[in-house]
Amino acid sequence: MIQTTEYVEVTTSAGRVRGCWRPTTGGRGNPRSAVFLGIPFAEAPVGELRFAAPVPKAPWVGVRDALEFAPTAQRGDPGVTLIPEPSVPGESTLNVNVFTPSPERAASGGGLPVLVWIHGGGYFAGSPASPWYDGRNFNRDDVVTVTISYRLGFDGFGWIDGAPTNRGVRDWLLALEWVQQNIAVFGGDPSRVTIAGQSAGGGAVLTLLGMEKAQHLFHGVYAISGALADVSAARSEAFGRRLAADAGVEPTLAGFRSVDEERLLELQKKATALDPKAMDTIVDEGLPLGPTVDGDLLPRPTRESLRAGVGAGKPLVIGATDDEFTMAMGDAAKVLRWVPTGILLGRMGVAKDRRRAYLAANADVVAKGKARLAGRVLTDRMFRTALLNVVADRGSAPTWLYRFSWASGTFGFAEHCLDVPFFFDCLDGPAMEPLAGPNPPQSLADEVHAAAVAFIRDGDPGWPQAGVSGTARVYDTTTRDVPDAYASVKPLL
Repeated sequence: MIQTTEYVEVTTSAGRVRGCWRPTTGGRGNPRSAVFLGIPFAEAPVGELRFAAPVPKAPWVGVRDALEFAPTAQRGDPGVTLIPEPSVPGESTLNVNVFTPSPERAASGGGLPVLVWIHGGGYFAGSPASPWYDGRNFNRDDVVTVTISYRLGFDGFGWIDGAPTNRGVRDWLLALEWVQQNIAVFGGDPSRVTIAGQSAGGGAVLTLLGMEKAQHLFHGVYAISGALADVSAARSEAFGRRLAADAGVEPTLAGFRSVDEERLLELQKKATALDPKAMDTIVDEGLPLGPTVDGDLLPRPTRESLRAGVGAGKPLVIGATDDEFTMAMGDAAKVLRWVPTGILLGRMGVAKDRRRAYLAANADVVAKGKARLAGRVLTDRMFRTALLNVVADRGSAPTWLYRFSWASGTFGFAEHCLDVPFFFDCLDGPAMEPLAGPNPPQSLADEVHAAAVAFIRDGDPGWPQAGVSGTARVYDTTTRDVPDAYASVKPLL
């Protein structure tokens, strides 16, 4: 290790990289964090490598600056998003960012526990370059942090005749292999790696938990608002053939490689546009681009793998916010107030014989109006029933359940993405007020972040396991552990 007052260098398996020091926040623990941005773990997926499996990065000569975020798979201006996730132009989109308090190999051969973060974005958007994913305060608490990039949308997950399936999943795997090979020189312990993510990233880590071929790459999982895809092979192929027809090419490698990136993104956007008439399909089956049950990496749906015991030896924390997608119903409030409750629930896929029990279990939400009820149903069907199913599928495997219930000062409820800055303890970060409102409680961030650190360090976040007691930790103005905390969701199971 070469260190100055500002820069720090580390030698990876492919070559030497130069990062820099910054301060942590919070006034405790390690006062400094060393950051290494945009280290490539694979060759740029362009030319003959476009739509191919990722290829490990070839060694370079000299010292490579790792001082700025590298190109992202997300292209163009994403507009206003719940989490600030900027796009960075360029071809070399497969890279990692490493944050460490101790950029040197531990003398004892051990090292610090490691968090690897996979960003969300519906498997078609998102970026690891978000300031909210800065690992500095995990470093403060002796956790090395890595954020990874992966190919998105059709590039990462679309079916192409002659191309490997699940290219985005293969990117995750190669990035995790890079962590196994290199994290020790950044002060991390490759035998103590926790993978975590939110939304599609939460679905990604659940997918990896249920994948036999990934088990050697991590030791714990933290899934925030996980959205499993598990696209069927038939549905994936049908979408790929449709996109090829829209592009006027054969659904082959040569055909799709003849379509430039910008044109393909335009066609993908049109083909995946959210049609209100297709909402039932989206809720029931998810989006058509995401991890696919291909008979290879994913031989069966993730839930089947979990029921079969895959990943049973790995601890899991899983949970969601109370009103993930309620914000989507805000513009419909005036219309929904005139819709009879039974018709509303029917249109949202709640079976007739379950409606009375569901309304009784959610009386507090019903009292807030039809839009809030519709948002809660959407949240429950897309997120909260899914996580309860995962808990049940794992049986007695070590699983901890939580709810994030603190109401945003902007929205008045706990919406999608709200818990992410609490997890990273970055309430002083940019673009916080639009999501959380003014003065979000630092005390709650302290609780959420400390439990995450405890889990990453010790494999136990500090409250009773769900499979043993049915208890979940409810994060709110007053955090508490509540038996049967998801009782309001159970009428939908």
